[in-house]
Amino acid sequence: MAKLSLFERRRRRVRTALKARGGSRPRLSIHRSGRHIYAQVIDDDKQATLAAASSLEPELEASLKGVKKTERAKQIGKLIAERCLQKGVSQVVFDRNG
Repeated sequence: MAKLSLFERRRRRVRTALKARGGSRPRLSIHRSGRHIYAQVIDDDKQATLAAASSLEPELEASLKGVKKTERAKQIGKLIAERCLQKGVSQVVFDRNG
């Protein structure tokens, strides 16, 4: 087996702890780039993405122009929450990505 980087080791350790604490709840993974924010709710048991939202979505992109990053994050958070509720997901575990 190849030697893992420190980041990969930390990522695996965090993910294992999430599975132990979260039980069967899906995890919420957030990625922030310099300009955009992405959110995904992932079911590891089924290996599927249940809901996703991004500041790059065409219907949101026009309304987010000129808005501060914190306000963008709030709007993406509300959108991912709505989409989760539509899919029947009421609780998630926050994955801090190592």
